[in-house]
Amino acid sequence: MIAGTRGGNTRARIINALIDRPYNANQLSEFIGMDYKTIRHHIGVLMKHSIIVAEGEKYGAMYFLSSEMEANLDEFGKIWEKIDKSKKELLTTEEALFK
Repeated sequence: MIAGTRGGNTRARIINALIDRPYNANQLSEFIGMDYKTIRHHIGVLMKHSIIVAEGEKYGAMYFLSSEMEANLDEFGKIWEKIDKSKKELLTTEEALFK
């Protein structure tokens, strides 16, 4: 769902943002720098798997980490470190290739 999946990096970025404070979909879109519809899709996936929860309705809904996710933030932190490390290694490899 996070590591090794096509949208995993985006979902990890959403989770990481929600650690600090709740956001609505539009705020997440602006904060992360991605298209609103893309963010809405990933919010749906995260909600389906009980990783985040919503308070409010439709466009005004605010998203929070679920209590289950909050209880497992240490594990998420380990996954996030691996994702971040992989991205840095990929960037270093790309830089070397295009010099």
